[in-house]
Amino acid sequence: MLPPYYTLFWLLFSLGYSSPACAAAYSNTLMTGEALIAGERLISSNGKFALGFFQTGSSKYSGNITLPNWYLGIWFNKIPKFTVVWVANRDKPITEPSLNQSIKLTVSGDGKLVLINHVTNSEIWSTQIGNRTKTSTNITAVLSDNGNLVVQDASKPARIWWQSFDHPTDVILPGGKIGRNKVTGLMYSLVSKMNSVDPSSGSYCMELDPSSPKQYVDKLCNTSIVYFSTGEWNGQYFTSVPEMSGNAFATAKFVETHEEEYLTYYTFDETVTTICLLDSDGLTKQLLWVSALQDWEMIYVQPKASCDVFAVCGPFTVCNDNALPMCICMTGFSVKSPKDWSLNDRRGGCIRNNILECSKNKSTKESTDQFFSISSVRLPYDAQAMEAVPTVQECMEVCLRDCNCTGYSYSKGVCSIWQGDLVNVKQYNGTTGTNGEILYLRLAAEELQSWENSGRRKMIIGVAFGASLSSLVLFVLVILLIIRRNKRKLCDHPNKIKDGGGVLAFGYVDLQRATNNFSEKLGGGGFGNVFKGILNDSNTIAVKTLDGARQGDKQFRAEISTIGMIQHVNLVKLIGFCCERDKRMLVYEHMVNRSLDAHLFRSTGTLLNWSTRYKIAIGIAKGLSYLHENCRDCIIHCDVKPENILLDEAFVPKIADFGMAKLVGREFSRVLTTMRGTVGYLAPEWISGVAITQKVDVYSYGMVLLEIISGRRNSLVECTSNGDQAIYFPMQAASKLIQGDVQSLLDQQLQGEINMHEVETACKVACWCIQESEFYRPTMGEVVQVLEGLVDVSMPPMPRLLQTILGSSAAP
Repeated sequence: MLPPYYTLFWLLFSLGYSSPACAAAYSNTLMTGEALIAGERLISSNGKFALGFFQTGSSKYSGNITLPNWYLGIWFNKIPKFTVVWVANRDKPITEPSLNQSIKLTVSGDGKLVLINHVTNSEIWSTQIGNRTKTSTNITAVLSDNGNLVVQDASKPARIWWQSFDHPTDVILPGGKIGRNKVTGLMYSLVSKMNSVDPSSGSYCMELDPSSPKQYVDKLCNTSIVYFSTGEWNGQYFTSVPEMSGNAFATAKFVETHEEEYLTYYTFDETVTTICLLDSDGLTKQLLWVSALQDWEMIYVQPKASCDVFAVCGPFTVCNDNALPMCICMTGFSVKSPKDWSLNDRRGGCIRNNILECSKNKSTKESTDQFFSISSVRLPYDAQAMEAVPTVQECMEVCLRDCNCTGYSYSKGVCSIWQGDLVNVKQYNGTTGTNGEILYLRLAAEELQSWENSGRRKMIIGVAFGASLSSLVLFVLVILLIIRRNKRKLCDHPNKIKDGGGVLAFGYVDLQRATNNFSEKLGGGGFGNVFKGILNDSNTIAVKTLDGARQGDKQFRAEISTIGMIQHVNLVKLIGFCCERDKRMLVYEHMVNRSLDAHLFRSTGTLLNWSTRYKIAIGIAKGLSYLHENCRDCIIHCDVKPENILLDEAFVPKIADFGMAKLVGREFSRVLTTMRGTVGYLAPEWISGVAITQKVDVYSYGMVLLEIISGRRNSLVECTSNGDQAIYFPMQAASKLIQGDVQSLLDQQLQGEINMHEVETACKVACWCIQESEFYRPTMGEVVQVLEGLVDVSMPPMPRLLQTILGSSAAP
């Protein structure tokens, strides 16, 4: 029986593939003498792809008349979100109010596909190259199951005269290719589309690097400007993109023959729909279709920083990866075309609000233009270095004397000026001198004058507003003082704790007294130490002190906001906190049996029997399920490991340390955040830099479950040797499980009765949890159901990523 979560995964992807009732009316083949017209389609035999005419965008015709643009292309036939993967006439749209039978796609006798307007007798598009050395009346155009449009000899299908995979647009489908034909010189390159609705050729290209073998570059088309390089192919992945080896959905392959060299890729599962594309923003992306979301999810992107794409925001803009919106106009400039920007086409950039004085009157000897400084930036492209300019003042004067100069910079004794557009400026975080340079932007004097006038008006308004608010501010201060006094009163009596009374504010002196001046240390972590304490009513507490570092303060706020108001038997209870000057402390209920790692990996801990371990596994799962599914916001713990699982006097597990937790509103499916957690428990999606879900906790739980079963660390450092090959324990566990030998995976120190059915169930659950694809992993609620015996679980597949870790090419 398939487990419920595997069945769910299967359904999520299969729901998008129900065939329309009319699909059977279409063929996948166009014969010589036949024509494809508007309203007709070729459908691949598996029903996955369609070839036909579609409409998007519009064009101005004869001044005021706006007509739609029509294109011939290939798209996914059964995905409700219209997604085009290839366009024939991308740079020559058909501009008609509506298509009629005059526009036809036909196959000529010499093997050419031709798109022609029979009314004007004009050719709109053709494959150009046919087989001119041979003629045949048996030429066909076939839309293959992989989305490749192939012109071939019907009597000899292996004889291909032309195929769309040799002429990609902005998308590579599985089985497609990017590279070159060594014989003809034809390049199989990607060219981004113009914007989100216009499929015509955009600014960015991805192609085989002519200067280095087996390496690809993203670049500005028709230039030598490269903004991303993959590094060379090492047989498994590109050296600058090691995360390729951990791709959960597809495997890449570099093919080299006497005729061709190209990169291609294939999916592990034909039911999965994924594409790679060069987007209009210059980013190379891999997208995955998720039927449950009815949308494409991005699972890979390069380069990681969008602002590393050359001139992604256009001229006279500043790009900031850490801001929304990412692109803003420089001071004194406004967006040239808001409509284009809304479509993700920012090539036009920004234009001046006020014309430079020297542009108005070039006869003026001295310009009144002035300069505005932009700090901590990557300087614009194409600087002109000026020799023999010893000071920054003289550098400014050089720029002022040149009416074409739009900006200057002076750094390390070098004067640089720019003429014309300023492009590729990126804002850095940090201070000048340690990160980035200063760009001096040339502006009209009247632009600066308008700021001064505006500043005066704001100052007058501010004074009046400030006067009117003074009494209100005074009132607020009084209220705050009262609140603070009440809090201090509460801190003076920390022992008066009532069940359900909420989180209390403690004073530093109170906690110092309760811990006997922090004398009994229970443990320590990256942000501070934990001390044992006793309140006046004899309640035992654990006081976690956070060092005064900024990162510790951030963790402090995160932990308070995350678990301050939630209660669950498998979550550690936060009793209170202390926040005085630079003192940051958290007060928890004390866990007599410390953390789980002390009992699994240290000789000083208690040897846990199997029954206790299994109950601990279920308890951890219930705690995570509560965080993920039952709180107002989904809480992703982000650091599930034995050190963060505390055990009470009855060995009931309680999840602790929420300093790295991430809250996700129920209206969102995933969240983009910086990598956090502990090596050995990190899910693969952390490494690829994509947005995460609660499934990162599921992966970590699977690793912890393997450690509970075996009583050993999963770290690669602890690999054992088997012949010439080291065996990473999770990989060994998956292999032994498939072979039916779970007995050998158990902690050899285990004593007493062992329920082997529970052991096998736990092993299966662990291996499902550590699947490299988050979509194969169960939810924590499903884990609880399986471990409690409410549902059955099937045998999981071998996680491919585990094989990759040790360079294994085949499953054991």
